[in-house]
Amino acid sequence: MTARHKRFVNVMALGNFFEIYELFLMSALLSTLKETFSLSGISLSLFLASTVVGGFLGAVVVGRVADRIGRRGAYMITLSLYSAGTIACAFAPDIWTLIACRFVIGVGIGGELPVTDAYLADILPPARRGYYAAKAYTCAHVAVPVVGFLSLLLVDKAPLGVAGWRWMFAIGSLGAVLTFFVRRGLPESPRWLETVGRSAEADKVTAVFEKAAEAEGWRPPPAPMQEEAVPPPVEKRLPVRMLFRAPLARRTALMALLWALGPIGYYGFSSLASLALQAKGFDLDSSLTFMTLSFLGSPIGSYLSMHIVERAERKWILCVALLAMAAIGLAYGYARSAVMITALGFCFTVVANIKTNATHIYQLEQFPTSLRTTANGWLFSLNRLSSGAAPFYMVPLFYGVGVGAVYMVGAAAMLLAATAVAFGVRTRGLSLENINTASRPEGSPTTALIPSPHTRATTRKP
Repeated sequence: MTARHKRFVNVMALGNFFEIYELFLMSALLSTLKETFSLSGISLSLFLASTVVGGFLGAVVVGRVADRIGRRGAYMITLSLYSAGTIACAFAPDIWTLIACRFVIGVGIGGELPVTDAYLADILPPARRGYYAAKAYTCAHVAVPVVGFLSLLLVDKAPLGVAGWRWMFAIGSLGAVLTFFVRRGLPESPRWLETVGRSAEADKVTAVFEKAAEAEGWRPPPAPMQEEAVPPPVEKRLPVRMLFRAPLARRTALMALLWALGPIGYYGFSSLASLALQAKGFDLDSSLTFMTLSFLGSPIGSYLSMHIVERAERKWILCVALLAMAAIGLAYGYARSAVMITALGFCFTVVANIKTNATHIYQLEQFPTSLRTTANGWLFSLNRLSSGAAPFYMVPLFYGVGVGAVYMVGAAAMLLAATAVAFGVRTRGLSLENINTASRPEGSPTTALIPSPHTRATTRKP
């Protein structure tokens, strides 16, 4: 793991920071925007669903595009859409414009996350893959308390005569523009280059990693060891239908269930938290304070995940986190005192971010290179679709039955997801090729498909 690897992880984290910023922005602004634009009924549901429906489209389209044109090109597309949509939100004159702009933002965010996961999988060494992927998301999750504190400073205020909620959108757009320029220096994934037959370019990218390792003291094995090594065959591009045939079909189904159920368990806390607190009798300022304190658990939980994901099998980390979310979320739904609401909200956020990072890491290890971003995109699209559907039954459930019913439904979803994940494959510490050995077409070699950047030099003959 070289300084160059770490620099690229930091670039990923910077981009993800503003994606997470946008995802949590609605938790802070929902009450204010509801009053500003008189949102209710169908308009409220459409507003809440606009980003996630856009995310569904972005995940499906951009995920497939990234497997066709490369990871780097897909990054530029997603950031452009996100930046344009966010700055447009800051100037939106009415609710329908805001809904349209948030749909565009959703397309960008929806494509961003599957590409990020695929890129991290492509470049990180197996033994440190979980740690540094979690680190990329840990840096990003600092955005959650940032959103909380900015909401305390800006919501219901008008610096320079401009509504505070518009400032919060503008801040997100400026950050995305900065990330766009930083990411121009990213190389293309060498694994992806190999799968499309651009081996010379893949070798140039890999050589950069090798030189970086040598500059930090790494040396190739002696010549006799190199002569005995057998260069692994290049991975062939697999047809999309392989995702729905054994053995990948089981992984596709498991991850689909996990991503579809996830938003149900998290939605009540992330999107309806401010409304739930107001329903319990707390005013807007108190609700924002409780949410901000709860959001402090986001980077803490994400940081803890860095030190957990390499110590236990990913699927068992996921199972425990899902069960904890069910229990804490249910208690949060029925809590009445300010102390209990804040403490349970903080604990829920900690556990939820351990679960989120573990899910991303587990997902990026499931599929072969030529299908990785396509599979990630389709699975993320289910997440967006589930999130988009949530307002249409969670909001009526909230107003019709009460806060407790929302969290009860979420707990049931988490229990079902934990049961499904228990049947997943083992991935910790294994190379992507070893995890995906069974997914190769019949008759292909059983050795590794393509060496990762940190091992490629050792397979060359003198």
